[in-house]
Amino acid sequence: MTEKYTCIVCGRKFPKGQGIIIELGGTTLTFHSTRCATKFFRLLIERIEDKGPIEKVAKQLIQELEEARKRKQELYKKKI
Repeated sequence: MTEKYTCIVCGRKFPKGQGIIIELGGTTLTFHSTRCATKFFRLLIERIEDKGPIEKVAKQLIQELEEARKRKQELYKKKI
């Protein structure tokens, strides 16, 4: 079976061989499209100046994006 990755920005799943996968220190950045990668790196660059080392800022940004995605999913979840 094909290995699946999840985009850290939008949550879309994509198979190995597609999307963008970047190893940053001990962190793996996975994006399903260049649009999501651009959005992530734009936010990352804005935060680097203020908060310190890139790896720490990247991990913090990933966590914030995951939380935002989960909140958005809860809003659109079917309520019975």
